[in-house]
Amino acid sequence: MENESAIAALGALAQNTRLDSFRLLLRHEPDGLAAGEIARRLDVPQNTMSAHLAILARAGLVRSERHSRSIVYRADLDGLRGLMLFLIKDCCAGNAELCAPLLAELAPCC
Repeated sequence: MENESAIAALGALAQNTRLDSFRLLLRHEPDGLAAGEIARRLDVPQNTMSAHLAILARAGLVRSERHSRSIVYRADLDGLRGLMLFLIKDCCAGNAELCAPLLAELAPCC
């Protein structure tokens, strides 16, 4: 991942509704949620939610798929993985023992 991509992803997440949307989609992997359902759960107007989801998609953090009349959104786990690896790439100057607590904290999630 390049700096520009990381900045776009971090910028997309640097807004309350988008961060809440992304975290909601992470909780609903692998099935995802329809855009209207995301808007309903977060109490956000649907047109506003669509704009937020578009920003997350352009940043490589969500993917969409049309299912009949609705669009289902899913967290893009490859995009998240790329961002996380970019952030910790040079962690602790290569001293694995210093990174161990961080990695141990991340490991139980999945």
